[in-house]
Amino acid sequence: MNGTSGGGTTAAVIGVDIGTSSSKGVLVDLDGRLIRSATVDHRVDRPRPGWVEMDGRLWWQEFVDLSRRLLAPGDVRVQAVGVSGMGPCVLLTDAAGTPLRPAILYGVDTRATAQIERLTDRYGADEILRRCGSLLSTQAVGPKLAWVADTEPEVFAAARRLFMPASWLVHQLTGRYLLDQQSASQCTPLYDTDARDWYRPWADEIAPGLELPPLRWPGDVAGTVTGRAAAVTGLRPGVPVVTGTIDAWSEAVSVGAQNVGDLMLMYGSTMFLVHTVPRKLTSPALWGTVGALPDTRNLAGGMATSGAITAWLRDLFGAPDFPELLDLAERSGPGARGLLMLPFFAGERTPILDPDARGVIAGLTLSHNRGDLYRAALEATGFGVRHNVETIEAAGGDIRRIVAVGGGTQGRLWTQIVADITGRPQQIPSQTIGASYGAAFLAAGTLRDVSIDAWNPVRETREPNAELAPLYDELYRRYAELYAGSRPVVHALAALQTRQPVRTQPARQQPAKGVAS
Repeated sequence: MNGTSGGGTTAAVIGVDIGTSSSKGVLVDLDGRLIRSATVDHRVDRPRPGWVEMDGRLWWQEFVDLSRRLLAPGDVRVQAVGVSGMGPCVLLTDAAGTPLRPAILYGVDTRATAQIERLTDRYGADEILRRCGSLLSTQAVGPKLAWVADTEPEVFAAARRLFMPASWLVHQLTGRYLLDQQSASQCTPLYDTDARDWYRPWADEIAPGLELPPLRWPGDVAGTVTGRAAAVTGLRPGVPVVTGTIDAWSEAVSVGAQNVGDLMLMYGSTMFLVHTVPRKLTSPALWGTVGALPDTRNLAGGMATSGAITAWLRDLFGAPDFPELLDLAERSGPGARGLLMLPFFAGERTPILDPDARGVIAGLTLSHNRGDLYRAALEATGFGVRHNVETIEAAGGDIRRIVAVGGGTQGRLWTQIVADITGRPQQIPSQTIGASYGAAFLAAGTLRDVSIDAWNPVRETREPNAELAPLYDELYRRYAELYAGSRPVVHALAALQTRQPVRTQPARQQPAKGVAS
């Protein structure tokens, strides 16, 4: 039965996620029923090849916008607030909490390759993997801090605090400076995954003068909404705010992929995989992290693109509706009429960990059309998922169940393609909105006992088509061969791209009046 809080208003929680291409907010009652949702689209800045940034002040502005829109009808009484966001990101501020430069985003930003090499030589790859659960890669925070220290020393000298989207929202809402354990476990090599704490010898060397935040679990209450935050958001002062976490882990929470053997597959601007394991597992090709819930462990992977490619193609095609493109891709048929794509349009994260990889489209003829190209992009992400799945299992993972979530689950085609390529079924839950819903669930957990199985039961299962296995097995082999064969050429092109001048960005949107900067 849905709770009420007097005056006919419904007791509810709000969840907001800051994503790569948009920010999303949901209003959910205490039984998990979605009351309303809202979205704010945005674009990240890409001033140079390999650089991906965003003005961190916009995260709070977008939260304010979403909160006011969700609360405008006045028919709910928010009891708790949940937050999540892309990550791990690097937003550096001074001691007063004023951002000093745009936030450097997660593994899609590949600028710190020299620092990755230097820090790996300094601490040793084996010791980093043993202590931190992951090797240094473009996903790691430590090399990006070192990049700022090397190239923007005046910024680094003034830096005192480190934020990510979720922790920035918590700070604006409550005044507290905190970070969740899961996000910290991706701050390699600053965090010890066995001790579940900052590893001071390396942290103090890489980030001297930086006050690393106290750590909490994502579902812990971080603080309560201040009067100042209430005035701009429409929330009531004193409402509890949970600590929150990185979006992929909030997505996993939203679909209940927290049991040993579960694999969450997130269809978003990037593709992300989070596998729950019974004990600490490490692989040089993956990320070993602590989980979103206490006493859980994950082996995770992430592709640098997926939905980002389909959005790019849509723009090139003149912005037709996505359903139209999916229809054209379905008509193209399995194999995209002989097209094969490497989806490395922003380098690649796991399992190849190659920031200098680049996108390749092989087999093009004058007879190919938009549907073939779009189908090739969907299949390319499927091959990337298969490569990650095989790498997870080679590292000791035991995948017993795959649960899909995210915007890419809308419509059947993309999830069916991935099921066909991997040969594995995928469960599709009733709510696939993702991270904001997971944030709302964590918020509800501060009020009473809640069950994600009751909130978000499985709606359907996407079964693989066994008849397509021979075709996709052959194309998967060609996919691997295409990467190996094209690697020297695309690495040379990547080097050429890095010598291009910095592109001037358009003026950034200014924070709204009354919003902290």
